[in-house]
Amino acid sequence: MPPVWQTLTLRPRTQEFQAPEMNFDPLLLIYVLPLLAIWANSVVRSRRNSSKALAVLDDNRQAGLIEPASLHPVVDPALCLGCGACVYACPEKKILGIIDGKAALIEPTMCVGHGACATACPTDAITLVFGTETRGVDIPLLSPDFETNVPGMFIAGELGGMGLIKNAIEQGRQAIVAIANKARQLPGGDGVLDVLIVGCGPAGIAASLGAIERKLSFVTVDQSTLGGTVAHFPRGKLVMTAPATLPMIGEVRFREVSKEELLGFWEDVLGRTGLQPRFEEQVASISKVDNHFEVVTSKATFRAKTVLLAIGRRGTPRPLGVPGEELGKVVYRLIDPEQYAGKRVLVVGGGDSALEAACRIAEQPGTQVAISYRGKSYSRARAKNRDRLQELAQEGRIRELLDSTVERIDPQAVALQWKSEPMTLENDDVIVCAGGLLPTAFLNSIGIRMETKFGTV
Repeated sequence: MPPVWQTLTLRPRTQEFQAPEMNFDPLLLIYVLPLLAIWANSVVRSRRNSSKALAVLDDNRQAGLIEPASLHPVVDPALCLGCGACVYACPEKKILGIIDGKAALIEPTMCVGHGACATACPTDAITLVFGTETRGVDIPLLSPDFETNVPGMFIAGELGGMGLIKNAIEQGRQAIVAIANKARQLPGGDGVLDVLIVGCGPAGIAASLGAIERKLSFVTVDQSTLGGTVAHFPRGKLVMTAPATLPMIGEVRFREVSKEELLGFWEDVLGRTGLQPRFEEQVASISKVDNHFEVVTSKATFRAKTVLLAIGRRGTPRPLGVPGEELGKVVYRLIDPEQYAGKRVLVVGGGDSALEAACRIAEQPGTQVAISYRGKSYSRARAKNRDRLQELAQEGRIRELLDSTVERIDPQAVALQWKSEPMTLENDDVIVCAGGLLPTAFLNSIGIRMETKFGTV
């Protein structure tokens, strides 16, 4: 029998393979092309925004501005979808950005710990923390009633790590309730206050109104003016906050107001309630004497059962420590550049605040502006501020005095050392932008315990 393969016969191919017939509907173009266009536009826009965000972050890295001052977000890239909800939720609209499809903190030093980014994140990819792995942030140890380890000493607001207006108001309101309960249990005496409130920002105002409401004997002092940190914001700066409840006033509903509008609101509150803080009065020391606190200020000495510290984290402006610094023409913040029109002004410092102050004053009519900085370059300032300063310097509107130090301030002049050579500038006003002294030493002198946070909650 022949092999099987010999019995097989190949049948001739009767027809060619034909692909299945496809009917193309031109109407699909009406739907597909717009979708493709939207997708392409989204990709281009995403890449453009990513490049912008990365440029901002690189600029801050080069300037050394990468350490947040207080509470700030940390993003878990494994959970982040890159949807941008956190970017749009942030009131400042520029603190976070999307880089390569993931959220990132691109303006670390400008973050105030609003927390809206964490609330808006749909995947819980954001955690709010204090400090970083390389730079710790000192936070006072507080009880749930905002009392420190020193019995009778309370802290509310920015000093406790929460600088937001809404949070500060709420903490001041809650703290005064605990203080009222505490004061009733403590012995008093002639001239002994129930509470001395230090600071007249949102927390201090809320606490003061609560003290009036509860008929407590109190005094509110502030080393500066009404409004706390807000008062030192640049003119016209928008201040974002959420609805909050003020004692004696009720619920306050404002979402986005200018600095001037908010300060006007605080002025109205003082007028309506009769609150009379003591401004331009700095606390020199606080000590425990018998059963009460003795608080020595630059103008008086007070005795109080309890003390509430509602001060900012920046504490006291860093002085130059030179003769003549006590003159009235020396200030430590730029409030309103227009007041310097036609004046001869010296700005001292090399950071962003100094460069911004010099540029804004130079833009006023008739000003003569000089900037003195001990360094040879503005290494800790953003590129946009350095570039703007250079433009104005080339136009002759700002005189740069790098590698210089102030030696003495006189009523009509300032003596400096510039590149090891003495020089004198005719001068009307001096603005010192050398940062602030954190109140850590002051708190330690009182006995308040601090905890250093290195990127932890």
